[in-house]
Amino acid sequence: MSTPEPRPPGAVRVVHAADVHLDSPLRGLRRLGDDAVAQTLRVATRGALERLVALCVDSGADALVLAGDLYDGTWHDYATGRFFTRQVQRLDDEGVRVFLVSGNHDAESQITHSLTLPGNVHRFSVDGPETVVDEHLGLAVHGQGYRTRAVSSNLAAGYPGRVPGVANVGLLHATVDGSQGEHERYAPCSVADLTALGYEYVALGHVHAREVLATGATTIAYSGNLQGRHPRETGAKGAHVVDLVPGQEARVAFHALDVARWESLDVDVTGAADVAEVAGALHREMLGAREAAGDRPVVVRARLHGPTAAAGALADTERLRQEAEQAAEAAGVVLEKVESRARPPRAGGGDPELLESVRRAAQAMAGDPALTQHVRGVRNDVGRMLKEADLLDLGDPRALRALAERAAEDLATRLAGGR
Repeated sequence: MSTPEPRPPGAVRVVHAADVHLDSPLRGLRRLGDDAVAQTLRVATRGALERLVALCVDSGADALVLAGDLYDGTWHDYATGRFFTRQVQRLDDEGVRVFLVSGNHDAESQITHSLTLPGNVHRFSVDGPETVVDEHLGLAVHGQGYRTRAVSSNLAAGYPGRVPGVANVGLLHATVDGSQGEHERYAPCSVADLTALGYEYVALGHVHAREVLATGATTIAYSGNLQGRHPRETGAKGAHVVDLVPGQEARVAFHALDVARWESLDVDVTGAADVAEVAGALHREMLGAREAAGDRPVVVRARLHGPTAAAGALADTERLRQEAEQAAEAAGVVLEKVESRARPPRAGGGDPELLESVRRAAQAMAGDPALTQHVRGVRNDVGRMLKEADLLDLGDPRALRALAERAAEDLATRLAGGR
């Protein structure tokens, strides 16, 4: 965790975090061969929250704003709530205020347990937007939480205008037009809606990718989630330290707080003469991921692509897995999954008629209603397990088509040969 810069004279310092998903079960751990890393990931959301609290204290923050989905749903037991209470009590002891809104995962209707929180914590109403002004800090925070999980209305449209003479922060769990990734469109609004409020900073939650949507008189930003929870939530995760002076552009700095890191590597093996050269390229990419993560455990999902003479050998999934695990061990990372989309270097390798027959069979299989009916039967037995392990969603027709097409590619590559 990097050391925050000194704050500008007269600035209010706010730490913005979102989507903690405290005690959320992480997916994809069953495929890890490293039990120690798997255990680290199981409690990673707690470790990330502890790091967030430490950042608030070490940076001399005046307030922490949490933009929804603090929890992943109702608590399995009171231990989750007690852990959060201990963390915010530390902030209370340090004089740091905490403002939070609920999101779709921890909406009022989703959480059935509760505990008394310290006096420094303010949870915003779900009945309508409200404003809390702290004259001592020179800070106004505006927010509204979710009553139910699915909020389809534009909550931002009801937010009040800025309070003059103090720094204004809007706190909102929402989908903003133009944000990254595929997410349910909850509390949808636009950058123009948020800019029109005139706040110095709008702290957003819901989208797990870190992104600054606007700067200038109003800075609008997603901090992303604190800890990647599965192989698709890759890269550094953490929070924003925001320095605010009324009427001036916000100064925003990202601080990584994740306990362990997921990385997705696209490895170009174009021109590799054999599997040994492919393994060397994979090892170099893994080393880069290891160095970027600092002292954190790194879990890697790797995808090989490009024309190579080794394509046929890489289609042997067991050999590919063993080669990749060997490279991962040497690089000091943990392999979660590896796949090869490498192809032979010469177009038309193998018997053209046979390869075309393979492709036609795959296309027919992907569109076969009988196959779909068969898969529905399998779903009852193993579908949930495959989906939770982030392997395959048997209920998604696109995933089934991709599976058939991938099988055809693998077979064609094997028929074309390679070293």
